[in-house]
Amino acid sequence: MASVLAKKQKKKSNYNLKELKTLGNQLLSSRTHINNLPLLITFISPSSSPQFVLESLLSLQSFFITVLSDLPSSNSQINIDENELSKDPELVYKLWLKAKFDDFVKSLIDVAVSSQADETLNEIVLDAIMDFVKLGKDGRFQSSIYQRFLHAIVYSPSGLDSLLNSLVSKFFMYIDVRYFTYITVEKLARSLDSRGIEDKNNKSAHEDSEDLSRPSNLELAIHKIHYILSQIPPFDIKGGQSEYEMWSQLGLSSKEIDGKGLKEVNQKKGPKKCNSDVLSTSQIAKKIKLKFTKAWLSFLRLHLPLDLYKEVLVNLHQAVIPYLSNPIMLCDFLTRSYDIGGVISVMALSSLYILMTQHGLEYPNFYEKLYALLVPSIFMAKHRAKFFEVMFDIIFNIIVEVI
Repeated sequence: MASVLAKKQKKKSNYNLKELKTLGNQLLSSRTHINNLPLLITFISPSSSPQFVLESLLSLQSFFITVLSDLPSSNSQINIDENELSKDPELVYKLWLKAKFDDFVKSLIDVAVSSQADETLNEIVLDAIMDFVKLGKDGRFQSSIYQRFLHAIVYSPSGLDSLLNSLVSKFFMYIDVRYFTYITVEKLARSLDSRGIEDKNNKSAHEDSEDLSRPSNLELAIHKIHYILSQIPPFDIKGGQSEYEMWSQLGLSSKEIDGKGLKEVNQKKGPKKCNSDVLSTSQIAKKIKLKFTKAWLSFLRLHLPLDLYKEVLVNLHQAVIPYLSNPIMLCDFLTRSYDIGGVISVMALSSLYILMTQHGLEYPNFYEKLYALLVPSIFMAKHRAKFFEVMFDIIFNIIVEVI
């Protein structure tokens, strides 16, 4: 601590890499240098050079990995009174560490979603964030960190194509990542549906949130949500998938998924007992299908940009309907789309016909509207081949029924 106090007035910009490395080594060597911790966190910033961010990150990550399991949860802090704090200096220290860890994670997310950040550095920061998601309390998936990360990605006014591609390619093969992605996407879509993207008074996501009310950024956020949803591989045990990978150490437990008794599990059960609660493949498939359904339905309630609307309609019958817990829940979206007319009706045709023939949807005006689409322009439409394929299929089925 003496070394830090001696440099108390030293500006952040005056440190060099060697001094920064020394600060990190001191932090890792003894608690007496704990005041180096907040100083190192200040270097995790989009405005810092990549070398400084990386050097600070390596030290801070090494430090927090060793103490993470001892940090109190956010929920436990609510129930701590001042008398208890005055009697337990160690608890005060742990609460302070937890606050600094939250600051560190926020800084990592700020760097990850910054348009200024170097792509190579973004990869390293992404890995660090996901490591903390993995190495949380008792080895459970830290959904709060992951949700904050996805919120920042979606709300960012930058495209973040490289970051999203890395997230998808590196982590979407893990079942627990998919599960909590669906949960977060559903919440994001509901938020956009209920009030749009509004100026966030709480700047915890990132600095530029005041720009998010602009229509272009609203559309960008919707496009990001669709990209995330469309890139999650389906989890279908009918295809013979009997094994699966989890990112977190303990996987998905029944109590964690149900959201009940999680606090008691953390306090009273060790990892071995928690493992006994891990769900079977069929149970996980059922839970994920429900989350998949909720996420997609929430997304489809948004006011989709026209280009995205068309893209969704074209792929819905193959990429979404087969994996829904109850496909008939798409009836409102598809009938509204079919009633619009023109090319939108043509694009909605395949999915709507599947709901009618395979899932029992009754739509009395279907054939009347179908025949109304037979105008000269349909022969020049981009999706005319699919239209006539469905049309011939319908006519064939009618003939078979008559015979």
